[in-house]
Amino acid sequence: MLAAFRRTILDRYRAHPRPMPWRETGDPYHILVSEAMLQQTQVERVWSKYEEFLTAFPTVEQLAAAPLAEVLRVWQGLGYNRRAVALQRCAVEVVGRFGGKLPLSVADLQSLPGIGPYTARAVAAFAYGVAEALIETNIRTVFIHCFFHGHDSVSDGEILPLVELTRDRKNPRDWYYALMDYGVHLKKTHPNPGRRSRHHTRQTAFEGSNRQLRSRLLRAVLQQPGVSIAELAEIVQKERKDVVENLDSMEREGFLEKRGGSYFIMGEKKQG
Repeated sequence: MLAAFRRTILDRYRAHPRPMPWRETGDPYHILVSEAMLQQTQVERVWSKYEEFLTAFPTVEQLAAAPLAEVLRVWQGLGYNRRAVALQRCAVEVVGRFGGKLPLSVADLQSLPGIGPYTARAVAAFAYGVAEALIETNIRTVFIHCFFHGHDSVSDGEILPLVELTRDRKNPRDWYYALMDYGVHLKKTHPNPGRRSRHHTRQTAFEGSNRQLRSRLLRAVLQQPGVSIAELAEIVQKERKDVVENLDSMEREGFLEKRGGSYFIMGEKKQG
């Protein structure tokens, strides 16, 4: 059964490849950038932004040394700006702790800012051929569809032994890409099996959300360093209380710094 499963996945992958720029490189830094961007973001949106980001910051050293404001400006349009902050912090540690080379081991990768269990295993597999078991939304979809017929609330703990049994120790890179692509295929041809996962969550609408407000505040500070609370409230057309709560949160998270009554991207100077 497992052999037939593997053949099905790989046969479709070979017949219907999905070429993507990050699949054409073995550069660990480039792969890390793609993984940071792909989290909760549609592939189509990542495609052009990936190239733009690597043009602006072609090496981990250049990303580490860049002003945060510039990193955030290039990141604009992807959403989830915390990932841009975490990615730069990660670059700083890679330069400081590992001499500018992303480490090979999952444990070392996971010790870096913003790198969780999945990202550490993905970078290890795609950059270094390390065959650690990993689970993400499309891989989860494949295993639930193929091995958990009629089951609801399937946990990753139930799926992981099957990921272990089927993993390709010689070529984990292509195997995991094949699984991901098969998951995308299943979502187009079946009611999404991933909804039967215990870990499935529906993303809340962006329009009118606090995420949208944070994004608008960040954009305003990027465009006008030194902007005041009153000016921000006017720009985003929100109550001062809501604006202050979000600015305080963004300051704690390392996006912004407050000088007097004015807000700047962390480390940025006022224009003029």
